[in-house]
Amino acid sequence: MLPAFLTVFCFACAGVFATRSTLLVGVHRANLSRLWVAAVLLGLWAHTAGGGLGGAGLGWYLASGFVGFGLGDMALFAAFPRIGTRLASLMIQCLAAPLAILVEWGWVGIAPTALQLGCGGGIIAGVALALAPSNTRLSLPPVSPAQRRLGIFLGFLAACGQAGGVIFSRKAILAAQAAGEPTLDGATAAWQRIVAGIVLITLIELYFRARGAHQARQPWTPAAAAFVTLNALGGPVFGVACYQWALIAAPSAVVLPIMALTPIAVIPLAWFMEGERPSGRSLLGSLVAVISAALLSSAR
Repeated sequence: MLPAFLTVFCFACAGVFATRSTLLVGVHRANLSRLWVAAVLLGLWAHTAGGGLGGAGLGWYLASGFVGFGLGDMALFAAFPRIGTRLASLMIQCLAAPLAILVEWGWVGIAPTALQLGCGGGIIAGVALALAPSNTRLSLPPVSPAQRRLGIFLGFLAACGQAGGVIFSRKAILAAQAAGEPTLDGATAAWQRIVAGIVLITLIELYFRARGAHQARQPWTPAAAAFVTLNALGGPVFGVACYQWALIAAPSAVVLPIMALTPIAVIPLAWFMEGERPSGRSLLGSLVAVISAALLSSAR
């Protein structure tokens, strides 16, 4: 369970850095820039110490990156400035887990145990209690009700993208095992995933630029460059590498509920960086989620 908990920490940091970077340079530039930073770092690893761009699971990893890094992350980055880090993280983690578990059960045939379902449900319930919308004031620019609704819809799409990315990664792992190939390390798997995602996002960015659909481009500043780089390291580099490592070691019914703790880990970071003060309900929900995670981890 160590890789799953490492992923939680990395993704929590990346979520806060993502919000800051989108506010500084815009949604599309922040997302594309952090993916290119990550692609360079992951590519260097994969083609020197890792497994490169090949193997029986390559097609599935590319599909995973297309729906996860590509469609899912575009939706998530567009949701951040509309509904905030905490609510966007709540939606993607709590919705992605049951979606992926059900699809993995029906398509791949990996059924969760009753204990896994119970502990996973406890984690998700605790996260929902902790981060459900309340009277807590968000330190984000005010948006219209229509934009808020759009942000919620984008959060749902992001959850679907993450669930699809997990299932396709599982298929890639099974394809490599069926072919008798050694399992790829997490960083190489992350590299194979990011290839399809970055191609898709780059093409969409070029399309919007050609149509002049983007707003005026904010200038790059040292702070913007720092937040984009930190987001890349926490998300697609170390975060996704640990995520792929966790999926190799355990089924989605174990990994994804642990991953749902990410919004809980965001609470102190968002408090410090964005001024979102947690309520007593948030602390109670966090306690429920952490206890459930501890039970799930100890059961293994």
